[in-house]
Amino acid sequence: MKINKLLTAAVLLSVLTACGPGVQTDPLVVKTQAGLVHGFMDEDIYAYAGIPYCKADRFQEPKKPDPWDGVLECTKYPPRAMQSMRPIENDPLGLSEDGATRLNVWTSDVKGKMPVMVWLHGGGFASGAGYNNPNDSGRGLARQGVVVVSVNHRLNILGFLDLSACGEKYKYSGNAGMLDIVAALEWVRDNISAFGGDPSNVTVFGESGGGGKVGTLMCMPSARGLFHKAVIQSGTLLNGNTADKTRAIGVKVLEKLGLSPLDVDKLAAVPYEDLVRAGDAAVTEVAGGTRRPGTANFWGFGPTVDGDVLISQPFQPTFATISKDIPLLIGSTFNELQKTYYVEQPSEKEARSILRNSYGAKTDAYISAFRKAYPEFDTPADWLSVDQMFRPNTVATADARADEAGAPVYMYMFTWKSPVQGGRMGAAHAYELPFVFHTTEVSQQYLGEETDEIRALADKMSGAWVSFAKTGRPAVEGFGWKAYESRNGDIMVFGKECSLRQDYDRELVTLMRNRR
Repeated sequence: MKINKLLTAAVLLSVLTACGPGVQTDPLVVKTQAGLVHGFMDEDIYAYAGIPYCKADRFQEPKKPDPWDGVLECTKYPPRAMQSMRPIENDPLGLSEDGATRLNVWTSDVKGKMPVMVWLHGGGFASGAGYNNPNDSGRGLARQGVVVVSVNHRLNILGFLDLSACGEKYKYSGNAGMLDIVAALEWVRDNISAFGGDPSNVTVFGESGGGGKVGTLMCMPSARGLFHKAVIQSGTLLNGNTADKTRAIGVKVLEKLGLSPLDVDKLAAVPYEDLVRAGDAAVTEVAGGTRRPGTANFWGFGPTVDGDVLISQPFQPTFATISKDIPLLIGSTFNELQKTYYVEQPSEKEARSILRNSYGAKTDAYISAFRKAYPEFDTPADWLSVDQMFRPNTVATADARADEAGAPVYMYMFTWKSPVQGGRMGAAHAYELPFVFHTTEVSQQYLGEETDEIRALADKMSGAWVSFAKTGRPAVEGFGWKAYESRNGDIMVFGKECSLRQDYDRELVTLMRNRR
């Protein structure tokens, strides 16, 4: 990698000082294995944006980044990995294939030895970025004595096009995006101590597709030993891919581009837009259509069990035995992606009529179970608006994981309802993130104006995540949160009023899982 950056006099001076006889005096200049990087101040926290952690040719396994001379300016967040062809309005980051192999670091002390939290972004396996906007800053967590890393990686067709039918060179192309994440964890192992992090105490955490990536890592032998705790937030989606299906999609993509398997190397020069069009057509033809957000299963361009890189599907209902010693924090939100009725406020009669479409003769039993589980939310709108997709899978995963008894499991539920948009969103999918990251002061779009109630909940949630990263136990002041046990476990409810409950919604979840 040839990177030529002009240095200001101040930066040059700090470089000369940092490169002195083993003494580093400027925390904004840090030495990695590939070269020196220069960061910036994110308020009171040292931040380093867009550090290359690997290099990756199209559809190939990631490799170590090329070293660079001088100092690499890491003061601007990297572009997003290539994803949708639909531009994001007023996007200051843009898209780039090179952006897929960059990560960001936040730390309060480059000379420390603090636990590390590695953030895997949402967006399924098709979109998203390690940093999108100030809500994603790691500074709120870093202030609490951890080093935070967020990762970009290859997505969509570039990250998960299975070309293994075309020969040994492309054997692992179907899991290239996940191998990027493993490469990022290897970078953490090899470099994070220079940023004040402890490579022997690493927690991976992610929401939605990021939670799915965490679960996938727990089934990847190459990731073993690179992380020591895991957090899965609203990420228990079931993978509908099979190796036969993903290989068929790969061959079909070539066909759509007028290529044969013998021409596979020509994909390196195909414009990204043409790849996406061919990929969408191939998934539609082989898998019956592209996945819509909000559906319980995903398929198409995502990880595939190949028996080598990925040895089993996560959430079926648990993980590979290689991860039995990994403590797990897992949970979901009250509304997630469910259609809500908070603006319409249907009558009881109207709500019952809607519920009968799903529950038939079990409608009364459903309402009774809901009232037992959520007496504080006993309205017809809530009966209809509660999440019925993530929660059942989360309970099934936690039950199976707890029964393995290899490491503790902790479960949470997020029920704080946002007042924005007339309350339409409720406790929606991803609305817990500003509380976890402790960035509620810049999250008015999602939460409204910051209040004492919001700040207090952020203190509790963010503190619990940091406690888990530090000790393997998510402590919340005032509560004796114990490890989850199947069919009789503690569940920490983060809401307007926080509470610790025991297996409070199993009857409701059972009805959701066994609809008529």
